[in-house]
Amino acid sequence: MLTSWNPPRPPEGEELARRLTAARERLGALQLKIKEHGLPVLVLVEGWGAAGKGSMIGRVIRQIDPRFFSVNSMSAPTEEEQRFPFLHRYMAAIPETGKFAFLDSGWMDEVVKARLRDHLEGEKYEKRIASVNRFERTLTDNGYLVMKLFLHIGRKEQKKRIERLLEEADTAWRVSYSDRWQNKHYDECLAVFEEYMRATNLPSSPWYVVDAAEKKWAELQILETLCAGIETALHNESLAVPLLQNTFPLRTMPRLSQVELDKTLPGEEYEARKKELQKRLSQLHNRLYLKKVPVIVVYEGWDAAGKGGNIKRVTAALDARGYQVNPIASPEPHEKARHYLWRFWTRLPKAGHIAIFDRSWYGRVMVERIEGFCAENDWQRAYNEINEFEAELADWGAVILKFWVHIDKDTQLARFKARQECPEKQWKITDEDWRNREKWDAYEQAVDEMLQKTSTEYAPWHILQSVDKKYARVQALELLVNALEKALG
Repeated sequence: MLTSWNPPRPPEGEELARRLTAARERLGALQLKIKEHGLPVLVLVEGWGAAGKGSMIGRVIRQIDPRFFSVNSMSAPTEEEQRFPFLHRYMAAIPETGKFAFLDSGWMDEVVKARLRDHLEGEKYEKRIASVNRFERTLTDNGYLVMKLFLHIGRKEQKKRIERLLEEADTAWRVSYSDRWQNKHYDECLAVFEEYMRATNLPSSPWYVVDAAEKKWAELQILETLCAGIETALHNESLAVPLLQNTFPLRTMPRLSQVELDKTLPGEEYEARKKELQKRLSQLHNRLYLKKVPVIVVYEGWDAAGKGGNIKRVTAALDARGYQVNPIASPEPHEKARHYLWRFWTRLPKAGHIAIFDRSWYGRVMVERIEGFCAENDWQRAYNEINEFEAELADWGAVILKFWVHIDKDTQLARFKARQECPEKQWKITDEDWRNREKWDAYEQAVDEMLQKTSTEYAPWHILQSVDKKYARVQALELLVNALEKALG
C-alpha cells in the first residue's frame, strides 16, 4: 500500500485549477443525487500527523449543503467511551440516508496507536482487524458508501510542518505529543500503517492513498475520488449482496412445535424460588458493577406471552441505577434512516450495567421479514450480521441471554379475550395483535429459522415455557443467575 505506492503526477497550474473547479461542481451536483437516492456516505480521513486532515475536510465540505453533512473529530476515546465496545462510538457516528458523515481520524487511528503501544498483539490484534472488516462490510452490504482516505506525506515534510506549527502560539496547540513521536519513529509507524491497510483493504471499502504534499493537489485527489465512488455506488445500488456462510458455533434448538408447554409451578413454591433467585441476582448485580461486566438480556416472544411480567420480576431484584429496559417499537424516522442495528448499538449498556431489550434486532428476521418491510436479501443476510454483532459484544466481555417466551395459540387467544374484557388491560390489546395472530404459522416458521441460525455458543437462545407465567419467570431468573455466576467465577 504505502511502501509500494507511486504517487500520481500532479497537473500543472491551469489544468489543476480547471479540474478543481470541475470536481467541486461535480460534488455539489452529486449531493442532490445522494439525497434523492437515499445514499449514506461515510468518509474516513486518516493519515500522518500534520498531513492536513482537518483542513482537507474543511475544503471538501464547502461544496455540500451544511444541512446534509456532519464532521466528527474522533480523538482518543474518553474514559466513558472505553466502557462501551470498541466500535460503539463509530457506529453512533454513521450518517442517515442521503447524508455525509466525515470522520477526522477513526478506527484505523485507534487500532494503530494501540498496536504501536504494544496494547494489541497476536490474537487480540487479529480479532480487532476482523471486527473492523466486519463493521465496514456490514455497512456497505446495507447500502452505505464507505470511503477511506489516507493522507500521505514524507518524514521531512511532516517534520517541516510540525516545526512551522510550533513557531506560532496560535497553532502550536495543534501539534500533539503523538505527532512528534510519530515523526521520530516514522519508519516504525509506516510499517504498522502498511500492515493495517493491507489487512483492511476490502473490495467494498478500499483504501485510497492521497499525496498530501500540496493542498490544492490533495483536495483535487479527494474530490475526484469521492465523486467516482459516489457515482459507482449510485450505479450499483440495486445489486443484491451475496450471502455469507455462517462460521459461528451453533447450538441445536428444537422447533417450537416440539416444546412441551405443560410445566407449572404451584404458588407457594413459585414465591419461595422467586424470592431466593431475586436475592442472589441482587447480590450478583453488585459484583457485576465492581468487575465492570456488561449484561445484555433479549426478550422476544408471542404477543401476550408474558414478556412484560417476566421482565418486571427480573428488574425487581436490580439496583435501578444499574439497568435500563429498552422497549423496542417501530423505528423512528431518524432510526429508520440508518443501518438497522444502529438503534441497538446506541442502547448498549456501559460495562458493569445491564440492558434489557423488550423486543430487539431480531425484528429484522421476524416482523420485517413477514410484513415485507425489508427485501428478502436483507433479512436472509441478517442472520450472519446478527451473529457478528453478538460476537462483537461477547468479545467485549458481555454476558448475553436471549429468551423466546413461548405459549400456544389457544393460550394466546384466551389472554387476548381476557384483555378485551378487562378495562384496566384493554390498552394491551391492539388491532395489530389480532392481525399478527392471523399470521401465526408464518411467524412460527420465521422463529424456528431464527432459533436455528442464531443460537450461538456465546449468545444462545432459551425457550421459556410460559403457559404458566410463574414457571417462565422462575426459568428466566434461574438462567440469568446461573449465567452471571459463571461469568463472575
